[in-house]
Amino acid sequence: MATQRMSFDDLPPTVLSHVETHAGEIIKTETVIQGFNSEIAARIFTTDGSFFVKGLRADHKRVWTQSREAEVNPYLRGIAPELHWQVKDAGWVLLGFEALDGHHADYSAGSPDLPKVADLLCRLGEVPCPAIELRHAEQRLEAYVAKPTDVAHFAGNSLLHTDLNNENVMVDGPAFLVDWAWATRGAAWLDAAHWVVWLMAAGQLEPQSAEGWAARVPAWKTAAPEAVTAFALASANLWEDIASADPGTWTTTVFDASQRWAEHRKTV
Repeated sequence: MATQRMSFDDLPPTVLSHVETHAGEIIKTETVIQGFNSEIAARIFTTDGSFFVKGLRADHKRVWTQSREAEVNPYLRGIAPELHWQVKDAGWVLLGFEALDGHHADYSAGSPDLPKVADLLCRLGEVPCPAIELRHAEQRLEAYVAKPTDVAHFAGNSLLHTDLNNENVMVDGPAFLVDWAWATRGAAWLDAAHWVVWLMAAGQLEPQSAEGWAARVPAWKTAAPEAVTAFALASANLWEDIASADPGTWTTTVFDASQRWAEHRKTV
């Protein structure tokens, strides 16, 4: 379920003051409408520059995602915007990131952004998985696999983003991955597989075309065909669960894409 968004300016005065000690005097703020998991998502302009700020109340059930993003960020130079500061005050947890001036990736067929996203996933594949606490891909997918033994396909020691929604990819020259709340440890090819679903949903690409883009990522070639099929089936079950719990245009679109991919994989 999406988290209710609120204005940055409505934060408690002590929190705003604490932000200014890190970021400089606040001149202007703009609420960011994209994203589902943050109560605060805003670009702030200060005497020292501009920052993207995301935040949750300290008692929010997903506040752990703020810590996860802060922990993983130092390992993502050139992959994600840099985290400049954190604020924990008056019941709020805020992260202040480098602000990008680009646009959300366009996943439509023929988009010039597609090669940049493929390159981004190639570069991510070269990042060693840090020795921090992360969920494991096989744990996250075990409730959705067609048969219990399928989870073995997803185990590995690569750093994964796992949410390749085009709104999580910013193109500002090269492409960058934002929102690392669901950073995961698992098989190296899984982010390319997650991308297939979003390519089909957001770009309306057919399975063969979407898989063709995934194949530009070297890690994709390490996945056995039966492993990709196991993921496609699990992904369809996952998105059925999400769409049932949070029905809406975007969840239905992604669910439909995941179903089409799963049906295609059954014929491979």
